[in-house]
Amino acid sequence: MDHFDAIIIGAGVVGLAVARELALQDLSVLVLEGATGIGMETSSRNSEVIHAGLYYEPGSLKARLCVEGRHALYAYCAARGIPHRRCGKILTASNEAELASVEALAAQGRCNGADDLEMITGHQARAMEPALKTVGAMWSPSTGIIDSHALMLALQADAENAGALFAFRTPFVGAECAGGVFIVQCGGDEPVEVGCRILVNAAGLHASIVARKITGLSAKDIPETRYCKGNYFMSSGRVPFSQLIYPAPHAHGLGVHLTLDMAGQARFGPDTEWIDTLDYHVRQDRQHEFEEAVRHYWPDLPRGSLVPGYSGIRPKLTEPGKPSADFEIHGAEVHGISGLINLFGIESPGLTSSLAIAREVASRL
Repeated sequence: MDHFDAIIIGAGVVGLAVARELALQDLSVLVLEGATGIGMETSSRNSEVIHAGLYYEPGSLKARLCVEGRHALYAYCAARGIPHRRCGKILTASNEAELASVEALAAQGRCNGADDLEMITGHQARAMEPALKTVGAMWSPSTGIIDSHALMLALQADAENAGALFAFRTPFVGAECAGGVFIVQCGGDEPVEVGCRILVNAAGLHASIVARKITGLSAKDIPETRYCKGNYFMSSGRVPFSQLIYPAPHAHGLGVHLTLDMAGQARFGPDTEWIDTLDYHVRQDRQHEFEEAVRHYWPDLPRGSLVPGYSGIRPKLTEPGKPSADFEIHGAEVHGISGLINLFGIESPGLTSSLAIAREVASRL
């Protein structure tokens, strides 16, 4: 049986970042991934936004790791030549009640370390984006966009160059700890057992399922992961915006916002759709709902110009109707099993926070 210092379950952006971090510390690392390649689920089905850090409760893991991750991610992109753009974001209010909410978010963001946020008038916002309908807004110059696939390829290359191994089409079957060593059962075409002293559950949408397959882990230490689908629609033509446009957020998401990819293509989303099973189909009949949401800040959106794009699924730790929960990073201080780290509820800002999450994991081993 082969033995490694660390086994990472999941090759999404967080699993890749953890693999890179541990491999760069001269640990032998194996990454198990049931899919055929890296980042096949949540990591490649999102808005590809580098967040500034304003939406999260001060003192929370999301707040701290988003801000730390943003600084680390911009530096990493510059060093590795990863396509990205610090394009900035306008968080807009369509009425006075929303404006008060936006002002509160700006204060919270500054508390979290997003210290370049600026409240601007409706006139100032329209000077930046003439097609925008707003009574006032917040300008976030540190918000940006990134080519998430290029980021993941760079993380994988760094990990492999430092000696990490990747096993695709190799689902995690189960694990038990004996004498300080984890015996991990791997599925696939050639099922095998491998050993390690560090086991990191970075399985994203499947983190709770994976945790339940680890012998000795108490059910009370495994939160339930719920699936919150976010649909995206694309614009069939060019849009008159150069910055990201976000409405005032709601309980489970940031609203149907306008983002741009590195090629300048506009996309709108995500919305909020709670589901019981993984389903990525985007229904055409949601078009009207999207158009109505977008017209709150872009009243001149051409009718019928939005077409179904793609969808992503957020791993939520709360029920519908309740505010989003914080990240949960469970080490031995939670479950009592030395060498085991479980990552639960790693939704947005997981992409922005990925490098900081990896450092956090390493610090808890």
